[in-house]
Amino acid sequence: MHFTFTPSAIEKLAPYLKDGRKSLKLLYDTEGCGCVVSGVPMLQLLDQPHQDDTLGSGTPYSVWYEPRYEVFFEPNLKVDYNEARSSFSLKSDSQIYTANLRLMNV
Repeated sequence: MHFTFTPSAIEKLAPYLKDGRKSLKLLYDTEGCGCVVSGVPMLQLLDQPHQDDTLGSGTPYSVWYEPRYEVFFEPNLKVDYNEARSSFSLKSDSQIYTANLRLMNV
């Protein structure tokens, strides 16, 4: 998967990622959703990826993800930040996955 970040998302994420100690992971939370296809995507800041995580390419940030959930996303994703709503969004050329992409700091 390839991740592109808009200028507003880059600006919002830069303070967390500038020293290189943290990286991003796209989580797909299925807890309490009743069905795996009803999962909720989230961004997570982490110190180290898990053993089974795969690194997706990114502009300017690469993003870790769990390969078993790759089927629920298109190959090219965009992360945006809306200042007025104080929220990130995850979308592709053909759909919006969420307009309220939560950023979790671990």
